[in-house]
Amino acid sequence: MSFLGNLLWIFVGGGGFIALGYLIGGLLLCLTVVGIPFGLQCIKLALLGLAPFGHDVKRGRPAQGVLAVLMNVLWVVVGGFWIGVIHLAFGILCAITIIGIPFARQHMKMASLALMPFGASID
Repeated sequence: MSFLGNLLWIFVGGGGFIALGYLIGGLLLCLTVVGIPFGLQCIKLALLGLAPFGHDVKRGRPAQGVLAVLMNVLWVVVGGFWIGVIHLAFGILCAITIIGIPFARQHMKMASLALMPFGASID
């Protein structure tokens, strides 16, 4: 069932565009030494954006360390907030119809990861 959901997500839910956007952003961020950790998080979001059905976002311990907290704060300030708002808006638009509710749930999952990607893993 998750294969069908992922297939519909790519073509109908906009997952192909989401994954491509995150992948391009991640590769551009990986061009600089300072941006490599942020680029890796974008690539993690691209993989989830390509196939979100059947995957869960797991948070680690509450205290991941000072570096993870600082990186999450920097991520939110620079652009993570707006990425989360975009996923929230698309989730609300998808939730208008009954057929779009599974896509809305995936957008909400991606919004939570887009806000604080450091310290989270995808299972």
